[in-house]
Amino acid sequence: MSNVIPKNSKVVVIGGGIAGCSVAYHLAKYGWKDTILLERDQLTSGTTWHAAGLVGQLGASSIITRLRKYSLDLYKELEKKTDLSTGLKQNGAITIASTEERLQELLRQATAAQLFDVNVEVLNKKQTKALYPVINDEDILGGVFMPEDGQADPVGVTNVLAKAARMEGVQIFEKTPVNKILVKNKKIIGVQTELGVIDCEYVVLATGMWSRQIGEDIGVSIPLYPNEHFYIITEPMKDLPKNLPVLRDYNSCLYLKEDAGKMLVGIFEPNAKPAFKEKGLVPNDFSFGEFPDDFDHFEPYLEKSFHRLPMLENTGIRKFFSGPESFTPDTQYLLGETSEVRNLYACCGFNSIGIASAGGAGRVTAEWIINGHMNEDLFSLDIKRFQKFNSSKKYIMERVTETLGDLYGMHWPYKQHKTSRNQRLLPYHNELKKAGACFGVSGEYERPMWYALHGEEAEYKYSFDYQNWYPSVEFETKNTTTNVGLFELTPFSKYDIKGELAYTELQKLCTANIKNEIGHATYTQMLNESGGIETDLTVICIENNHFRIISSAATRTHDKAHIKKHLSSNLKFKDITDDLVCLGIFGPKSRNLISKISNSSFEDEMFKFSTGKFVSIGSKKVWAQRLSYVGELGFEIYINNDDAKEIYQIIIEEGKNHNLSHCGAHAMDTMRMESGFLHWGHDISPEENQYEAGLNFAISYKKEIDFIGKESLLKIKEKKQNRRFIMLSLKDSTPGSPLLLHEEPIYLEDKIIGRTTSGNYSFNYRKNLSFGYVNLDYSNEELSRMNLYIEVAKKKYLARVEPTPLKDKKRRLM
Repeated sequence: MSNVIPKNSKVVVIGGGIAGCSVAYHLAKYGWKDTILLERDQLTSGTTWHAAGLVGQLGASSIITRLRKYSLDLYKELEKKTDLSTGLKQNGAITIASTEERLQELLRQATAAQLFDVNVEVLNKKQTKALYPVINDEDILGGVFMPEDGQADPVGVTNVLAKAARMEGVQIFEKTPVNKILVKNKKIIGVQTELGVIDCEYVVLATGMWSRQIGEDIGVSIPLYPNEHFYIITEPMKDLPKNLPVLRDYNSCLYLKEDAGKMLVGIFEPNAKPAFKEKGLVPNDFSFGEFPDDFDHFEPYLEKSFHRLPMLENTGIRKFFSGPESFTPDTQYLLGETSEVRNLYACCGFNSIGIASAGGAGRVTAEWIINGHMNEDLFSLDIKRFQKFNSSKKYIMERVTETLGDLYGMHWPYKQHKTSRNQRLLPYHNELKKAGACFGVSGEYERPMWYALHGEEAEYKYSFDYQNWYPSVEFETKNTTTNVGLFELTPFSKYDIKGELAYTELQKLCTANIKNEIGHATYTQMLNESGGIETDLTVICIENNHFRIISSAATRTHDKAHIKKHLSSNLKFKDITDDLVCLGIFGPKSRNLISKISNSSFEDEMFKFSTGKFVSIGSKKVWAQRLSYVGELGFEIYINNDDAKEIYQIIIEEGKNHNLSHCGAHAMDTMRMESGFLHWGHDISPEENQYEAGLNFAISYKKEIDFIGKESLLKIKEKKQNRRFIMLSLKDSTPGSPLLLHEEPIYLEDKIIGRTTSGNYSFNYRKNLSFGYVNLDYSNEELSRMNLYIEVAKKKYLARVEPTPLKDKKRRLM
């Protein structure tokens, strides 16, 4: 193509790997023909060229499975459209289990895959051997087989996407590095190349392992870093059967792929090696690059491959490969608009599964750009799930040594990472530790998840069944409902908005009619233009023209970006999450306790539900508000950091007279489900609207200002809702049998009618609880007379509808 580049374009995609070509193709396909792709060297020259080319549909999460399935279907479609070969060979894939726990995990994934029509067959040992005759099956318990999975040529797939993009009107320029991304007023205005400036409205970073340092140059956090990834290719093997399925042995950290009579053996191992460790930077000219052999690192896993495939032991190695692959802090992709720069989108961080993922990732990125928001539940892939500290070199280089291994490690429920911990400690962290706290990560904070009883070890013992922290949660939840519990709320996101237009702007952002009275709180949602739920929050008026927003800990960057995107520049917005500690005192004795440590009145007539005011505890002034996420009488206490330890100790000391117990995040999550409270990111997301979720009580059409999404919501209101929120419990409820989580199919008789979104065991009501959505016309009363089931690990459990929350409303408003 000519070296004369256009002077302007609507979108510039930076990066000519498989992800960049996919984004460019989808943008043009959806009508944005004015799209340019710039590649610094040649297409695929970064990491795409050396990918193993595995095309698998089954992922550790449902959204990954959904996007991978789309990718496979897309590659088959475009192969026909372009008359080019992707090298796609659908010889199937087998994942084996050599432990009971791994088999449970695979069965759960296979169960969730049914929600997306992915064909997964459950195998026993004999069936595994029949499909893979040369395998050593002595320790195999079973596995799963995906007959439509297989392998493809990564260069071939990229070239197919590139040709399809050109056919839709995309211009692709190779040997055209971008020297600088141009930003004005925190918004994209163009890119600077060696061939000149291109003015543009949008930029997509599909720059793989370079993305973190490119982002850093313009103050944007892109939390990924490359590790060294290893595989070998054998000499031709005479007795190797042709067209064997791809084999994954997660417990041995192995994948094996037959290709033209040779075997490729690759690993995803714990204690991975960060690449470019000396400087922590990827060289700009690292094209088609490899690293020196490190046989000592690879050898233990080669030995494991001999165990699984004995014929490998007497086979020569033709190629030892070591090359870079970038990983993120949680092994999920980085997609969506960045929080720091408007119209700058990420499509990177594929954790070595880019070939299987890029088709779907390119589609949702293009839709995100065109719509200006996401319409699917993509928060687990949204780059805004992370904060600034996640991309610091110190943090990310340590974390990726663990996350590469996570790809094939056990995906335990409630699993906590071990690396890059203790980023931010509470002022009384040591006191919580002495009280028996088992900590987990919540945003940047170390937060108590549960408290060990009777001097037991405060450490998770992971399981897909009964949880070792259940006795703690039973005590914590029961004590909160009979006495009083102390909950750690500090990680919840907190923002202050000040200015004469603060109320007006919040009325525009929020669906509810915000109370413009000092000390009054409003529960509400914020929507996108399509009516999807973007945030779930509480707004409270602190003073005239001063409002505070409280939202989830996990959505700090996401919610802040959404609010600031729509907020006038003449208002003062401040993230005060780290400025204030927040403690929740909840339970029937909470009023008595707090009245003993403060001279203020906490009686009902002086301190009504959903209000707040400044009070004194000891000699310190704090903000108290009467709200409760656990459905009990209680108060949230917002404390300056410098005063937090002193006030914590005052509460603990007085708490001895009221049977106060420390309570962790698991107890809170259980009690919010008992109360029927929804959780953004699980039960609600941009994929749902307020009518589906049963949150239409938080909508005000009467207020004078039209809120964002109102027009779409009015159209939704007039339509029949085909999908609705539902609360279920199992008829035979035993703790951990089964362990209800999320993404489990809900059946009416033998037909899938929906999926679960949250699960917990309630010790207060002795019920296995599940929230979810169903696609049905039947009322709850009609469903109560029918056979409903929740399927977990390929086994169906009889369920019943809970028409109202287990905890009655009167108690929740005490």
